[in-house]
Amino acid sequence: MPSRYELANAIRVLSMDAVQAAKSGHPGAPMGMADIAEVLWNDHLKHNPADPKWVDRDRFVLSNGHGSMLIYSLLHLSGYDLPLDELKQFRQLHSKTPGHPEYGYAPGVETTTGPLGQGLANAVGMALSEKVLAAQFNRGEHQIVDHHTWVFLGDGCLMEGISHEVCSLAGTLGLGKLIAFYDDNGISIDGEVEGWFTDDTPARFNAYGWQVIADVDGHDPAAIESAITTAKAEDGRPTLICCKTVIGKGSPNKAGSESCHGAPLGEDEVAATREALGWAHPAFSIPDDIYAGWDAGNRGAAAQSEWQRRFASYKGVHPDLAASFERRMCGDLPDDFDAGIDAYIRQCAEEGADVASRKASQQALNALGPMLPELLGGSADLAGSNLTLWAGSAPLSRDDASGNYVNYGVREFGMSAMMNGIALHGGFIPYGATFLVFMEYARNALRMAALMQQRAVFVYTHDSIGLGEDGPTHQPVEQLTAMRSTPNLCTWRPCDTVESAVSWKMAVKRDTGPTALVFSRQGLPHQIRSDDQIANIERGGYVLVDEASELDAIIIATGSEVGLAVEAAQQLTAQGRGIRVVSMPCAEAFSGQDAMYRESVLPSDALARVAVEAAHTDYWYKFVGLDGRVVGMTSFGESAPAGALFEHFDITVEAVVSAVEDVILD
Repeated sequence: MPSRYELANAIRVLSMDAVQAAKSGHPGAPMGMADIAEVLWNDHLKHNPADPKWVDRDRFVLSNGHGSMLIYSLLHLSGYDLPLDELKQFRQLHSKTPGHPEYGYAPGVETTTGPLGQGLANAVGMALSEKVLAAQFNRGEHQIVDHHTWVFLGDGCLMEGISHEVCSLAGTLGLGKLIAFYDDNGISIDGEVEGWFTDDTPARFNAYGWQVIADVDGHDPAAIESAITTAKAEDGRPTLICCKTVIGKGSPNKAGSESCHGAPLGEDEVAATREALGWAHPAFSIPDDIYAGWDAGNRGAAAQSEWQRRFASYKGVHPDLAASFERRMCGDLPDDFDAGIDAYIRQCAEEGADVASRKASQQALNALGPMLPELLGGSADLAGSNLTLWAGSAPLSRDDASGNYVNYGVREFGMSAMMNGIALHGGFIPYGATFLVFMEYARNALRMAALMQQRAVFVYTHDSIGLGEDGPTHQPVEQLTAMRSTPNLCTWRPCDTVESAVSWKMAVKRDTGPTALVFSRQGLPHQIRSDDQIANIERGGYVLVDEASELDAIIIATGSEVGLAVEAAQQLTAQGRGIRVVSMPCAEAFSGQDAMYRESVLPSDALARVAVEAAHTDYWYKFVGLDGRVVGMTSFGESAPAGALFEHFDITVEAVVSAVEDVILD
C-alpha cells in the first residue's frame, strides 16, 4: 500500500504536469495543499464518485480556485468521471478542466471559484443550507440531513472583504459543520505577504465565534488528522484550521516563493521535482497501486447505501416530509403551483390596487410563501424598506434554524454570494434584498449566479430617482443597464401589482439562471388589462394600450414610468395621434420571444419610437433605434422629494409627449 506521502505526491505531479502542458496555471497551491487534501479526501470526506449529486454528500469548495489542478487531481484520482485525457487538456477549449473550477464542467465541482473569497462565501451558504434543512426535516433518530462543508482558502481569500462579511455571520449562526482550512503559505502574486497582510488571523476568527486550531503543520498527516478530528467534534461553532504550508512543496528550486504561484515550473524544474519526490514515472502516469490507494468508489457506495437505508426508514415513518424533501432536493415546484399563483394574479387584476411595487412584491410573497416552503428569504438589514418579510416569515437563529428567513445584516456582497451557495446546495429557492444602488456592492456575486445559471432571486427596491431625499448616493442610474447586459440574468421591473406577481412567478419557475426583481419606493397606479394581456406579461413585453386604427408612434416603458407613458398616450390620442404603449417589464424575456411575437408588439415599419425609464438612456436605443428618443437619465440624481426630481430631470408626461411629437416630425 502506498504511503500517504506517495499518495499526496500524485497530486503534486499531476498538477505540475498539467500546468506545464498548458504552459499556464498555478502549480504552487496544489503542491502545497496536497498533504491536507490527501488526509481529508481519503479519511473524512463523505462522497460517492459514482453519484456526485447524492444529496447528503459532504460539500468540498476550493475557494482559492486558481489552484484548480488540486481539485481536478482529487476528482480524477478518487474515481470521478474525469479521465486522464481531461487533465491533459487543462485550460484548453471545451475541456472539463478550465483554468478555474467551473460548475457544470467536471462532476464533483460544487461551485465556480476564482474571484477570491466567494468560494468561502458559497461554502457558508451551503453550511447554512445543511443546518436549516436538518432543522426542518430531521426527526429524532431519523437524521437524513447530516453532512459537512469543507473549504480550502488562502491568504487572498482572507484579504478580500467578503471573507469578513460571511465569516462573521457564520460564527453568529453557529454553523458547526463548516470546516475551513487556511493555507498559510505566506505568498501571493506579489511575493511575501508580510508587506501587506499581517493580520492575526486566529484572533480574528476567535472574535467571530469560530473554533480555531492554530499552528498545524500542513505537511504532517498526523497533525492534519488530529485537527480534523477536533474540528468534527465541535458542533456549535465553525472551525478554522490554520495550516502552515510551503507553496510549491517538492520543487527544489521554486518552493516557498512566488515564482511557482502562477506560472509553470519549467521543464528542468519539473524533472528536478520528480527526482526530489522520488517519483520515477513519466508525465501523466499514475501507478495502479496509487490509483487503488485513492479509489473512493467502494467507500462512497457503502456510505450512500447506508444513507438510503436510513432514508427508507424515515420515509416509512414520515412519508409527507420525505416526499417534500425529495421534491425540494430535485428542484421541482409543487404540482399545484401554477394554479395557485395564476389565481393570485387574477386576484390582483380584479382588486386593482394602487401601491408601490415593493409593497406589491410583499403581497406576492404572502401568496407564494404558503405554497413554497423552499423559499429562504432575507435582506441586508433593510427588511422594513425592502418589504421582504411576509406573514409566514420566521427568522432563523443559532439555536433555532427551522425558520425561513435570514437576517443578513449589512452584508450585500456576502448575502448574495451565500445565496449562490444556498442555491447550489439544493433544497431552497433563496431570495435576498437590498436597495438597487447597492447591487454594486454585490455585483460580482450576481455575475457568478448568472455564470453558474443558479435559481436565485435578487430583490432590489428603491429603483430610481423616485427614492427621493436620500440623494444620488442612493439613487440608481446605471445599474439596470449593467444587469440587462449580464448573460443568463433576467431583470424584471414591474409597473403594478399584476406585473409584480407575474415577475415573482417567472423568477420562481426559472431554473436556468438568476432573476433580479426591481421594485419602486413610490406608489404606482394599477393598469387595466384583458386576460390576453395578462397572459402576455410572461413574454417580457406586451401591448398595454393600443386603440389606434393607424399607428403613429410606440412608447416603451417599464416600472414606474409605465403610468407616465399611459398618461402621455392619452394626451396624444386626444390630439389625434395613433399611439401604442408597450410595457416591457423584462427586456431579456421579450428578446427571447419568437420573431413573429416581437414583430406583433414592435412592428418594424413603425419608425416613431420613444422609450421612457428613470434610468440611464443608452440601453433603450436597441429598441427605439438611433432615430428614436429616450426619456431618462444621463447624469446622477439629486437630493429632493421624488416629484421635484422627476420635474427637474424632465421625466414627465409633457417630456414624453414632446419626444413623441419630435420623433414623428423628424
